[in-house]
Amino acid sequence: MHVPVLLNEVLSYLSNEKGGVVVDCTVGLGGHAEALLSSDEELFLIGIDRDEEALEKAQERLKPFEGRFALYKASFDQLDEVLNQEGVNEVRGFLFDLGVSMLQLKGGRGFSFNDESFLDMRMDKEQRKTAYAVVNEYPEKELARIIREYGEERYARAIARAIARARKEKPIETAKELAEVVASAVPPAYRYGRIHPATRTFQAIRIEVNRELESLREALPKTLPFLKRGGRVAVISFHSLEDRIVKHFFKEKEREGVLRVLTKKPVTPSEEEVKRNPASRSAKLRVAEKL
Repeated sequence: MHVPVLLNEVLSYLSNEKGGVVVDCTVGLGGHAEALLSSDEELFLIGIDRDEEALEKAQERLKPFEGRFALYKASFDQLDEVLNQEGVNEVRGFLFDLGVSMLQLKGGRGFSFNDESFLDMRMDKEQRKTAYAVVNEYPEKELARIIREYGEERYARAIARAIARARKEKPIETAKELAEVVASAVPPAYRYGRIHPATRTFQAIRIEVNRELESLREALPKTLPFLKRGGRVAVISFHSLEDRIVKHFFKEKEREGVLRVLTKKPVTPSEEEVKRNPASRSAKLRVAEKL
């Protein structure tokens, strides 16, 4: 079962009032949603996710709250369409948890370095673009740009060159193959460092496949017309690119007098939570309130 990150912190920020509608824009396996519904009997929750498999599991998990939630298969940048469809024009809380779930990491979709399955990385299995297409069809220069910008990878050019060379021999078909090509392209000290040498490359390709940064940039402004006065937007990010987008958006809207930032510094997991759930170690929570 996927463990929801910064759960107590999310609850404390999104429990500033009772009842109303809260939108979990990345409902996943329903961990945060379950806790929110448990903590407030008057709350109605709308859950959005691109992953059909995750939605099925969330539906099962939230069964005890039948009639108090609605789940939609959509990308979070379609939140306005979902809310219009649900007939909701006022929301008291939005939650975004931008992490990849254990279901995705262990689901044989090519998200994990040792995965022998097809290089997929799609959160929505119905979309056309896969990691296989990015790795095997993108020009070398474009691959280098993506790995450098989205992965903040210093060896981006060398990695892109190695990928281009390897795919000439035969297509790179699995996550494990890609991880081996990346490892072969970096210096030994980097190869045997603290994190897997392919971590940043995998992050970059996943972001490209799922349009993660564009979706976040499009979704955040869409929350504002629906957010009631005193309503809050809470975002958990897991890498600096996402965190930067959220930080800049909140600051810009604070300058415009639209939002008040409640987290001057991002909230991070306690040592105890990191011990209990190592996947939480890079999580950062930022929260802002509508003025």
